[in-house]
Amino acid sequence: MRRKARVRPLKPSRGIMRTSDITHDTALLRRLNTRATLHALRQGGAQTLTQLARAAGLSRQTAEVALADLVERGLAEEAAPTEGGAGRPARRFRFRADAGHVVGVDVGPRRILAMLADLNGDVLAEQRLDIDERLPAAERLALAERAATACADAAAVARGGVWAATAGTSGVVDRSGMVTVSHLIPGWTGLDLGGQVGRWFGCQGFAANDANLAAVAEHWRGSARHVDDVVYVLSGYRAGHGLLLDGRLRTGRTGSAGELGRLPLTGWEDPSVVLGREGRGAEEIFEAARAGEERALGVLDRIAHGLARGASALVLVVDPELVVVGGGFSRAGELLLEPMRAHLAAMCLNPPEVALSTFGEESIALGAVRLALDHVDRERLDL
Repeated sequence: MRRKARVRPLKPSRGIMRTSDITHDTALLRRLNTRATLHALRQGGAQTLTQLARAAGLSRQTAEVALADLVERGLAEEAAPTEGGAGRPARRFRFRADAGHVVGVDVGPRRILAMLADLNGDVLAEQRLDIDERLPAAERLALAERAATACADAAAVARGGVWAATAGTSGVVDRSGMVTVSHLIPGWTGLDLGGQVGRWFGCQGFAANDANLAAVAEHWRGSARHVDDVVYVLSGYRAGHGLLLDGRLRTGRTGSAGELGRLPLTGWEDPSVVLGREGRGAEEIFEAARAGEERALGVLDRIAHGLARGASALVLVVDPELVVVGGGFSRAGELLLEPMRAHLAAMCLNPPEVALSTFGEESIALGAVRLALDHVDRERLDL
């Protein structure tokens, strides 16, 4: 009697894709195409479909599908037709920078500066408040919130129209947005500043050290925009630094990287200490130095020496291309930079270039705007 052959089920071949694999790959490809289209639209301004497809490196049909997705998500729209020319103009599309907004706030010991920007990073409104350095934490936060919401009101942006917000402040701020150490602002240590800022608008909130954010601003649109290895020197009410390597902000494990003020021999000498010994205000010193007064020039030289002493420790370790000097004392311009270059040259093996901040005291708030935009780009725009 012949035995029936056993029929074994076929095992899926490794070379055969399952339906779920195909679906996943198709969704991924569509996502990548939409990302390329959005990037091209955002960078290139209003464009026809043909121009957009070329800029994104896609076929016209693929770009059309991606564009339809962006229009549906409210991130793109048809632009107004151009005037003049014969015949019917081709339809043009643009990125909707007003689809969402971000807020950046500099919450300092003596001042609050808030900015509201669109998705291109263009600042639409700002609010500045001078405050008492002894102000309790709760009152300081309330004023910062008032400044931020005043920006939204001035730009006619609803609370839900803010997609992310960032605060910059003095002291050590960890990656969660917690202020872990603050010697200048009362009641600030242990504050979840990132969480507080997010609650103002019901959005994702962040916080970072002020000098770090200033470095981000200068690399984004300022003096360091063409340089990837940068030391930023904050010269204001206090001295501090921000460090960029390979174009990325470096803050260390706890956010305290480069707090050189803890080392008396290599740390920063705050400009306020030098001024305190002199008994004159900063603007008075600047004015006298511009007039050639030797004593005022000597004060700026001592400030420059203190800043160079701290910066030199970073320069010797990371060998940056550029040192950017910002903060309130950067208003002295070359009267501060010239002696600082000389001191760095005496302290460093290969001294880098030294440049003035593009944004001065606005750099912290602008860097906060950029940090909020980074979150939006990743999480909302998928860039």
